[in-house]
Amino acid sequence: MAKKLKRGYVQVYTGDCKGKTTAALGLAFRALGHGFKIHMIQFLKGKGTDRMAWSEYGEWISARKFGDQFIIEPFGRPEFVNPKHPKPEDIELAKKGVERALEIMKKNEVDILILDELNVAYMFNLISPDDILKILNNKPDDMELIITGRGAPKELMEKADLVTEMKEIKHYYYQGIDARKGIEF
Repeated sequence: MAKKLKRGYVQVYTGDCKGKTTAALGLAFRALGHGFKIHMIQFLKGKGTDRMAWSEYGEWISARKFGDQFIIEPFGRPEFVNPKHPKPEDIELAKKGVERALEIMKKNEVDILILDELNVAYMFNLISPDDILKILNNKPDDMELIITGRGAPKELMEKADLVTEMKEIKHYYYQGIDARKGIEF
């Protein structure tokens, strides 16, 4: 497979508002239209019956339609992670997600690698600063790296080529509206 990018950059989507994963998925959708190959690792998201009673995210369903052009791998449990007391399984899954990211980088067969909620995995102490440095230091020059999640560490933002912060102005969640199928998941 011929790579599509001569030079790939590091993009970070962070902030306390909705839209970080959605922005990464929008970029993926655009790139798919140009024949790019994309791999997305989702930290803190897992299969099964979970907290909001859905068993699959819409992006999982959509990605399957693109075959091996767009692969999404979840590395998380279906339940919320307790940030003050994460379960050992949460730490183990996050570490496996980092290992998988490094493996994908080493193979260098995709144009875009998205590490969804990596910032949150870091913020919850599921992964270490060294894990983030390994990821940044092992990114191939011709691979775009997208990292999402609230709480991006300062060191990551300094090393990134593009940082976008999602800022909440108003959200219908505060009017009692829960996450909706096809919109938030």
